[in-house]
Amino acid sequence: MLKQNFCEIELQNPLVLASGIFGTSVELLNRAASNGAGAVTIKSIGPVEREGNPNPTVVEIEKGLYNAVGLPTPGYLNMDEELKQWKDINVPLIASIYGSSIEDYVNITEHIQKFKPAIIELNISCPNKDDGMVFAKSPGLTKDLVKAVKSTTDIPIMPKLTPNCDNISQVAIACEAAGADAICAINTVQKEIIHPKLKAPLLSYGKGGISGPVIREIALEKVREIRDAVEIPILGVGGVTYGKGAIEMIKAGASLVGIGSGVYLRGIDVFEKVTNEMKDIMKKEGIGSINELKG
Repeated sequence: MLKQNFCEIELQNPLVLASGIFGTSVELLNRAASNGAGAVTIKSIGPVEREGNPNPTVVEIEKGLYNAVGLPTPGYLNMDEELKQWKDINVPLIASIYGSSIEDYVNITEHIQKFKPAIIELNISCPNKDDGMVFAKSPGLTKDLVKAVKSTTDIPIMPKLTPNCDNISQVAIACEAAGADAICAINTVQKEIIHPKLKAPLLSYGKGGISGPVIREIALEKVREIRDAVEIPILGVGGVTYGKGAIEMIKAGASLVGIGSGVYLRGIDVFEKVTNEMKDIMKKEGIGSINELKG
């Protein structure tokens, strides 16, 4: 009922652990898999060692989370022992990477491809780091980046797009034209939230990204825009915590559904819970396959 094919990779269900939730620990990623995730995404790894932003970096807000973690990473060249364990993951693994230049993305891709992730996610849309640029705000830069990475590997490439731009459909078109195999959307919604009493930013970085149910409608809207612009499949991310929301995301045009903040809000078994809720809804509506839902 819920099996899905994505970039010629078969998943037992369409639910994917989003990037940034369980780091790069194989043990934790396998916990998500054993609790029902159809695929898992590692926390984005970058070109050099990076500590990230000082605390506070994550706070809970109404109907969501607000974070500016700052992409901490040991640097891809310091991770080989960990990357060798990718083969022990029980479901398809999506390797998320980031950089400050096209060269960074190319170098990381060339290195990690020998560890055979199922898909490489290009995190070109993180709003919470000081160096480099947000490629995903520019169709031209995005096209150049995707084209360069595609020339180095046969592994499916999936850029992760930002809602913090006015032209997400144009960026998606650029991705497809450059040879991207899929698109992940969306990253967090950027905002600066001020503490009402302290009159100071909630996070040390000043601004941050909002995730969770509070951004669900934005995510659905952006997925629809991308669906109408391109033919390549979409991993829809943003605000899904229940089966109803997962089905809404698929109806909007996503083939897979990412869950991130939902792990915090409903527990590690959120994937199993959402899977069961989806099945119940589909049975009541007389729907036999997930593909019958797709918008």
